[in-house]
Amino acid sequence: MRVTFTVNGRRQEADDVWEGESLLYVLRERMGLPGSKNACEQGECGSCTVRLDGVPVCSCLVAAGQAEGREVVTVEGLAGEDGRLSTVQQAFVDAGAVQCGFCTPGLLVAADELLERNPEPTDGDIREALSGNLCRCTGYEKILDAVRLAAARTGEAV
Repeated sequence: MRVTFTVNGRRQEADDVWEGESLLYVLRERMGLPGSKNACEQGECGSCTVRLDGVPVCSCLVAAGQAEGREVVTVEGLAGEDGRLSTVQQAFVDAGAVQCGFCTPGLLVAADELLERNPEPTDGDIREALSGNLCRCTGYEKILDAVRLAAARTGEAV
């Protein structure tokens, strides 16, 4: 089947998609967007998190056909068209919240969605929003610092 949807603001098509093919596979292998990581393929780690119609989802659990006619935002779509890092991406760099990088794309997408929905999150809000994302390197403190920093910077821009 052919699947047509919007990815990072651009209409995209994927041909010969088989019924059980995941959105993650289509994004990475057919559309050349390797940012979403293929780690557990069971929706447990969050490394493949993308936004589907604004809602964070594990793209490994979404059949590509379910994206038909919908809007998908990947980690690549967070940066500006000029390549400038988004506020959340820059905060992760500045706070040292990136180590091996495997969890980072999913964390960035989840944090970006949180700050769009709630620009002044509490620590509890941050923990809840990131609860579906596992990190085996940082111990989460620098990740929390990064989201707090992004929230502060977002507030300064208003």
